[in-house]
Amino acid sequence: MLTAREMRRQLLAREVSAREVLETHFDVIARRNPELNAIVTFTPELARAQADAADRAISRGEVLGLLHGLPVAHKDLQETQGIRTTFGSPLFANYVPSFDTEIIKRMKAAGCVCLGKTNTPEFGAGSQTFNPVFGKTRNPYDPAKTCGGSSGGAAVALATGMIALADGSDTGGSLRNPASFCGVTGLRTTPGLVPGGTALTVNGPMGRNCGDVGLLLAVLAGLPEVPDLNRDFRGTRIAWLGEIPGMPFESVVRDTVNRARSRFELVGCLVEEATPEFADADESFRVLSLIHISEPTRLRRISYAVFCLK
Repeated sequence: MLTAREMRRQLLAREVSAREVLETHFDVIARRNPELNAIVTFTPELARAQADAADRAISRGEVLGLLHGLPVAHKDLQETQGIRTTFGSPLFANYVPSFDTEIIKRMKAAGCVCLGKTNTPEFGAGSQTFNPVFGKTRNPYDPAKTCGGSSGGAAVALATGMIALADGSDTGGSLRNPASFCGVTGLRTTPGLVPGGTALTVNGPMGRNCGDVGLLLAVLAGLPEVPDLNRDFRGTRIAWLGEIPGMPFESVVRDTVNRARSRFELVGCLVEEATPEFADADESFRVLSLIHISEPTRLRRISYAVFCLK
């Protein structure tokens, strides 16, 4: 349960080996995953080979990249070369891609160790995490409750220490919703910052805290350096959405968020009220979603066809 940044520091200082880190994560997976069903395709031999390569590099005085030796798992919407990728659908239950998506290429180039794939609803459509191929992913704190979605498998794996970092995607909350349900951090990135998204759907990082999310964001977005969370924030303008007029807002969440406002003010941010009208947000999102899944990419054509059939 170390932060990914501390884990990386220990790896580079040779205080632990990548293989030791990996086997420790395997122990957690063996203990927690059978009940929670977060990692649905497990690749232990690939992970061991990658961890050993990371250790050999360190012995030569080399660092593979920002994710050197860190155990990760990829959302089962990301095509991964030689690893089963189902999109949570029976249509792709046995699909093994011959290529990696761009964000998988970037994570590999940064030296990550891949433990497998995390669960998602069918084609990532939904704020829960269950599908006809792998079934239901359960909340790590109360298995009788939902973990949220659609990056639910990633959030659960992070919350329980099965992995150090995870990629996810977000159309209407799929990075943020499961992160909030599982007590981790998910960042919906600006459209165009991370490859593989659209104006509506984006790929992005998940971690157990903001610093770890910044580490993975640097890799996914190809940033020249990891974002500095200790920089001077004086004068930074923050739009504060304390309420959403016309939309239901869970009171416990609202109160918790509003209590955090003072933290931004303490570091010198200029916090300004922002209450746009969202009365038609749900209807607008449904229309935008249908336009989105009809865009001419292979997966979205398939998603649209399945939607029409249903």
